[in-house]
Amino acid sequence: MPSKEELKRQVFDAIDSRADDLINLAQTILSHPEPGYREVKTAGLVADKLAEMGLPFRSGLGLTGVRADLVGGSAGPTMALLGELDSLIVNEHPYADATTGAAHACGHHCQIGMLLGAAVGLNQPEVLSALSGRIALIAVPAEEYIEIEYRDSLRRAGKIEFLGGKPELIKLGEFDDVNLAMMVHTTSSVEEGQLCVSGTNNGTVAKKIQFIGRGSHAGGSPHLGINALNAATLALSAIHHNRETFRDADTVRVHPIITKGGEAVSAVPADVRMETFVRGRTIEAIMDANRKVDRALRAGAMAVGAQVHIQTIPGYLPLTQSRQMNEIYEPNAAALVGANRVGHVSHRTGSTDMGDISQLMPAIHPYVGGATGLGHGADYVIQDYRLAVITAAKSMAATVVDLLADGANLAGKVVAEHRPEMTRPEYLKFMRSLASEATFDAE
Repeated sequence: MPSKEELKRQVFDAIDSRADDLINLAQTILSHPEPGYREVKTAGLVADKLAEMGLPFRSGLGLTGVRADLVGGSAGPTMALLGELDSLIVNEHPYADATTGAAHACGHHCQIGMLLGAAVGLNQPEVLSALSGRIALIAVPAEEYIEIEYRDSLRRAGKIEFLGGKPELIKLGEFDDVNLAMMVHTTSSVEEGQLCVSGTNNGTVAKKIQFIGRGSHAGGSPHLGINALNAATLALSAIHHNRETFRDADTVRVHPIITKGGEAVSAVPADVRMETFVRGRTIEAIMDANRKVDRALRAGAMAVGAQVHIQTIPGYLPLTQSRQMNEIYEPNAAALVGANRVGHVSHRTGSTDMGDISQLMPAIHPYVGGATGLGHGADYVIQDYRLAVITAAKSMAATVVDLLADGANLAGKVVAEHRPEMTRPEYLKFMRSLASEATFDAE
């Protein structure tokens, strides 16, 4: 039986032999970005590549998700490798779609490249025969929590339940047979090194808000109207006045936008709409901040005698990473880029639906460099594709080898010692409990 190091060398050689193809794949996805639950071309490209590798796959999971499994030489746990299919909407991005404004301003096109790169490396008879268990290769839709109104329309039509791709796949049972999971995300932060071991992330809930007033002529009879924009403005101010009550340790973030401010400058606004996320480091912090935001929204309506309709939509749970898996990942990262180029981050205040996976099983979400610019910004581009795709693919595949070789002893230990925060039924019950709609009438 070959050693782990011999297996890794064989895996790396296979990935290197296809490096140009994998980079071209990522760049092809860059050229046709698609936002969440619309990733038809990207999912089709993944399916084509899996078919070329001779791997049976299932597609259409959560509308656009794709999954294939690599089977080891003996029984053991299942480890999922994940890649995200979707893009953002950033009209000013140099690679934005001219029609939709979609753009890969977060590097997800590299995730698909690295996912398929890891598959290329591991999908060798000599490698798989030395591993115990299975590797689930899952291309997931809709990680970026955008286009809330569109996704909510899909929900209301019964096409999805959750607005995020991984929660939707959890609901569909795609993670029922998975014991541990990982993915790698790109980063543009020089301080995070070429590969980065990461810690926790904020979770989030989303809110859609409509203030309903009474229209009237803004010049001739404003006294007959009820100004919904004033209600919204007061609510924004009330939210700001609550910020001093948020504990620093909870890293609460509330960032509303007004998506509709009225119909015409000559009319008292009668229909004003807002969206916001409420983020926090823990579920308790999110729920506390969410209550305060609702209170502020009602206060804005009450002040001017308007109505406010508040819809709260389940978002993403906080990310908590497996210490043991990170301890397995880090030596592989150091072997690939050098220990001095491996960064460490304890907490991020953004949110990812990998947090939902981490509530159910051991999971990690390290980062790879190669990008420049601000994440989600018009200047976020990949400069070093060999690092962002090839090195990242090797780091994933090497971690799989460590976990599933030698009878999957390490994977078995990680799974046995892990205490999940929730079971799948508990998760679904909690997520569904977050969904609410209510109208508050100030009169």
